[in-house]
Amino acid sequence: VQLQASGGGLVQAGNSLRLSCAASGRTFSDYRMGWFRRAPGKGREFVGSISRSGGATYYSDSVKGRFTISRDSAKNTVYLQMNSLKPEDTAVYYCAADRSDRAGAGSFDFWGQGTQVTVSS
Repeated sequence: VQLQASGGGLVQAGNSLRLSCAASGRTFSDYRMGWFRRAPGKGREFVGSISRSGGATYYSDSVKGRFTISRDSAKNTVYLQMNSLKPEDTAVYYCAADRSDRAGAGSFDFWGQGTQVTVSS
């Protein structure tokens, strides 16, 4: 499956941004989807994931209550709605797909290119 992330940009702290990740090449519903990020000078961090059906979502403690993951099977797209953004959310955000339907983080099989999110104070 090929993944194309978009929607990044520069935003002021406290504002919102929505990232999209379009999937192609395979049946979208066969994959759970995840979002990760990498901040400058840091390792990759799990942000959240959504099950194949969309019925279950999981988030890291750092974004829980502020970020929401959803998926639209008709559009083969997964979204990351980011509210109440903070400067520490500045990172390159990546979407990923996994053929398993495990809960939470874990390994993902396919990765998209990143999209930069910069939150100014």
